Amino acid sequence: MTSELDSPTPLERARALLRTAPVVDGHNDLPWAMREQAGYDLGALDLAADQSDRLHTDLDRLAEGGVGAQFWSVYVPSRLAGDHAVSATLEQIDFVHALVERYPDRLRLARTADDMEAARAEGRIASLMGAEGGHSIDCSLATLRALHELGVRYLTLTHNDNTPWADSATDKPVAGGLTRFGEEVVREMNRLGMLVDLSHVSADTMRDALRVTEAPVVFSHSSARAVCDHPRNIPDDVLAQLPANGGVAMATFVPKFILPAAVEWTLAADENMRAHGLHPLDTTPPAMERQRAFAAANPRPAATPATVADHLDHMREVAGIDHIGIGGDFDGTAFLPDGLDSVAGYPNLIAELLRRHWSEADLAKLTWHNAVRVLRDAESVAAGLRTSRRPSIATIAQLDGDRS
Repeated sequence: MTSELDSPTPLERARALLRTAPVVDGHNDLPWAMREQAGYDLGALDLAADQSDRLHTDLDRLAEGGVGAQFWSVYVPSRLAGDHAVSATLEQIDFVHALVERYPDRLRLARTADDMEAARAEGRIASLMGAEGGHSIDCSLATLRALHELGVRYLTLTHNDNTPWADSATDKPVAGGLTRFGEEVVREMNRLGMLVDLSHVSADTMRDALRVTEAPVVFSHSSARAVCDHPRNIPDDVLAQLPANGGVAMATFVPKFILPAAVEWTLAADENMRAHGLHPLDTTPPAMERQRAFAAANPRPAATPATVADHLDHMREVAGIDHIGIGGDFDGTAFLPDGLDSVAGYPNLIAELLRRHWSEADLAKLTWHNAVRVLRDAESVAAGLRTSRRPSIATIAQLDGDRS
């Protein structure tokens, strides 16, 4: 008879579960961190070695964390506009291809749900790409199609600033959601099989996109606004629409989005960065040194895996277990919860959910099955649409006119 002392701990159970249903993480900013820190030079900054002094991500910690698929963000900041934004996005995509080619025994480029499953069967990490911000297409549906052809499988409609055709969560509303051209972007993404990512967008943009889309949407890294009232999070009325849409909301780990006490502290930390001539989102070593000095003098409220679990509990209650996932935002934020401070930390979150009596079947949906299913469903919708709909050649001038 097995005694309680012989029973596996929640952390041991979490690690075992992740061996069969690994994490699909919706958002990791490693490509931009590599651009900033090493000019994309994988020889100078080898991800097969321990990079814990510089990055949240390296290959061994991905394995330790039980990651089976990663959406690499091919983000560029919205201060880059027009052709500069497009070319920088192409450089980000080029880096992801180079990353996969350099470590073929550990990574596999994935364009489809079948590719994700094949990578899992091979013991490799499926590497997908998501473009973070509609400015990356420079109001061009042909550019959108080119990004899809290169392997980009979601587009976040905005980043922190509005695009000419969609309102951001953290900018002053102009369009009131999506413009007519913004709606056309969504329809063309549906036709391509590119997931419409609603992280970063305003609540009205979320609602407009859900009204227009014919395919499931994702939130690649957003949590519950009812738990932490931040505009980057998802209102309950939007979460409640996900079962009918089929989409997936992937909870993020960024403390200022998940812990109410961290919001005010982060505003002060951001002002300190600006006062020293640094951007608040800068995660290069000198910037992080400045952040750590501020945190030492002004202890920050600490989020934990339990903080993230509170969001997931609420998101499951409102949207249902089939419509939630995980999008940590590693290497895209200066601070992270204790216990989730690198990609090695996912077992700590799963262990916390096990302590809350989540079933292993439900956890497997959270970590793997929901994300694979949403991409497969988008592919299926696209296959049908392409039989009756030609590529859109609409322009923003035709649909929106002069909005100056």
